[in-house]
Amino acid sequence: MFFPALAQVGLHADRVIFVETDKEEDILASMEEALAFGGLGAVVGELVRPPMTASRRLHLAAEKTGTMGLVIRRWRRQTEAGDFGNTTAATTRWRISVLSSEPLPVEGVGWHRWLAELMRVKAGESADWEISACDGGGHVALCRATDALHMSSQMA
Repeated sequence: MFFPALAQVGLHADRVIFVETDKEEDILASMEEALAFGGLGAVVGELVRPPMTASRRLHLAAEKTGTMGLVIRRWRRQTEAGDFGNTTAATTRWRISVLSSEPLPVEGVGWHRWLAELMRVKAGESADWEISACDGGGHVALCRATDALHMSSQMA
């Protein structure tokens, strides 16, 4: 974890509980216990590919306490990014990609930007947003939003 980045978005290291383990089963168990505990703002875990049973348990624990549970999946290869985890109990599925920086008056420096794609949402429609890095007040900027119909017409 990079503490200066946490502080930049208003999350101080003394307010974060870190759990590190080598086994994915231990990550799942720690996430489930933290979600079931409640009283936390969010529980985040990095997993390769959570099994359906485990993702359902996480979903139920999060639903019971109202704590947000986030599973981050990183891809080793770009070709793997097309797999959105369609065999999980997640309420939503997102894909976050890096975009070119937004230029600033200083050459070689720019605001970080990302493309946040809502790939799946129960009882809703897909959409995507371009997001710019935090300003001095710790707020991210929504640069552009596109709905699913507009996205599909651009791809045609």
